[in-house]
Amino acid sequence: MHVVIVGTGPAGVSAALYARRGGADVTVVAKDDGALSAVDRIENYYGFEEPISGAELLHRGSEGARRLGVVFERDEVVGFAMPPEGNGYIVVGRRRSYEADALILAAGAQRAGLPVAGIRAFEGHGVSSCAVCDAFFYRGRHVAVIGAGAYAQHEAQILLPHAARVTLLTNGTAPEVSFPPAVTVDTRRLLRVEGERRVERVVFADETSLDVDGVFLAVGVAGSTALAQKLGVRLDGSRIAVDAHMATNVPHVYAAGDCTGGLLQIAKAVYEGAQAGLSAVKTA
Repeated sequence: MHVVIVGTGPAGVSAALYARRGGADVTVVAKDDGALSAVDRIENYYGFEEPISGAELLHRGSEGARRLGVVFERDEVVGFAMPPEGNGYIVVGRRRSYEADALILAAGAQRAGLPVAGIRAFEGHGVSSCAVCDAFFYRGRHVAVIGAGAYAQHEAQILLPHAARVTLLTNGTAPEVSFPPAVTVDTRRLLRVEGERRVERVVFADETSLDVDGVFLAVGVAGSTALAQKLGVRLDGSRIAVDAHMATNVPHVYAAGDCTGGLLQIAKAVYEGAQAGLSAVKTA
């Protein structure tokens, strides 16, 4: 069996170690090493007499996993698909796709919301974080995607067959990737989102506006929560809901680390990753 893990932090690597030792082929996919790589000193983790940097801890963990045969791929996960035969999952990356019998989401906690007035107020009322979930509701409408990278590109491509018009709002930055010609690109900085009961328009910093029926958030890299929504995984607020075995409500999909809430510490992430890795092998 093949287990694909999204996220290369302590939870993801711990999951990889236990799944690999359980007999699975394991691939860890992540665009980068995440927030821990920027931590200068870690002094509260078992086994180290002297402080260690986050980057060094991540390096030691991944090298240990590679020694056991875990494969690491530098790629940005943007979504999922179902294989033609209907068994397992296809993890869609920017560079390529990866087939999996079981998935473990370990890409960290939900990212901070976009600091644009009205975004939070209209969540569920015209503001969405999941094109594959909500594109159907905007057929024949004008929608906007906020973002500039591969994640935004993926969301726009999902929306194009449904919406009458798709506009990319980069919020003052240049697009990082190429977008389909059918997508209108607007690089003006955003000020707020407005409407009565639902989103009706976005207002730019110069107080000009653009009428839209919906706004899809796709800023930066998709974290575990955003990816979970694409799979139909149940959320508890901003965290992924899991049972004692780190299983979600979706068969053969597990989650571990900061994305499940609770104590946001390396020790907790390592434990949950180990449990997720073991569970994935036992139940797939």
